[in-house]
Amino acid sequence: MNSSPVKLPSLNALKAFEVAARHCSFRLAAEELGVTQGAVAQQVRGLEAELGVKLFERMPRTLALTGEGRGYIADIRRAFEIIARATGDLNPQPVRLTISTTPTFASRWLIPRLPDFTARHPDLDLHILATERVSSFQADGVDLAVRYGRPPFGPGLATELLFEQEIIAVCSPALLHDRKPPKTSEELADYVLLHDAHNSWPEFIDRHLGQTAQASYKGISFSQTSHAIEAAIAGQGIVLANRDFVARDLAEGRLTQIIQGSLSGPSDFYLVWPRYRKSSALETVIAWMSEEVRRKSSA
Repeated sequence: MNSSPVKLPSLNALKAFEVAARHCSFRLAAEELGVTQGAVAQQVRGLEAELGVKLFERMPRTLALTGEGRGYIADIRRAFEIIARATGDLNPQPVRLTISTTPTFASRWLIPRLPDFTARHPDLDLHILATERVSSFQADGVDLAVRYGRPPFGPGLATELLFEQEIIAVCSPALLHDRKPPKTSEELADYVLLHDAHNSWPEFIDRHLGQTAQASYKGISFSQTSHAIEAAIAGQGIVLANRDFVARDLAEGRLTQIIQGSLSGPSDFYLVWPRYRKSSALETVIAWMSEEVRRKSSA
């Protein structure tokens, strides 16, 4: 006689339990799953009621697995691993990672380097999500973000410095065809200043030309730094840009540093990713980006 099949709990409840057990926190589990803390707690309570056992000890700031919970979570994790492996074997797909960046970082730093990455790692597909909006790791499916700021960037997020903000003044060599680089703020007034949203010109002029910026400078403003850089390459004026964003243009003669000196930005560029989601593919991308920065520094 066949025994009747065991009624299994819902996969959503089991997933909520697994993530909460990994973080020892309903709040961090909710962040990973993209739901509310109350929804995770409710799923776990329902699972405990269905099983008739207590899986967690609730403490003021954390969770602790009970003896039954520790035994159950080990088997549940093995079960999820088996499901994931079986699904992957049934329908193998290239590994795809989504990288969130600003449009300027994407166009001025990342995209020119992608041919090297794809040649070295043909098994990895990258999706570049370039937006001025701060993307959500969960809602937007982001695996790795390049953030301009200062850590910490949020609970449960790991960070690694990619490169520091070093701002320099550059222009097309054609702009200097019949005139010398400006040495004073008065001489700078003969040039068009190209602005982005950071508006670093007043500080730059005060520090490197030794005088307060005048209100009479000719200027063009852009919402994105990449557009201001393109305008400079086209000979339309002088732009303040991160050295890493114009390094190739300087090396290949499209731009030249017109005023000596630089500014340190209020923030720097960091790689940011969820601690719980670091995979071998993600480690490969992080290592490659860090290697690109080191290679530039040693060149």
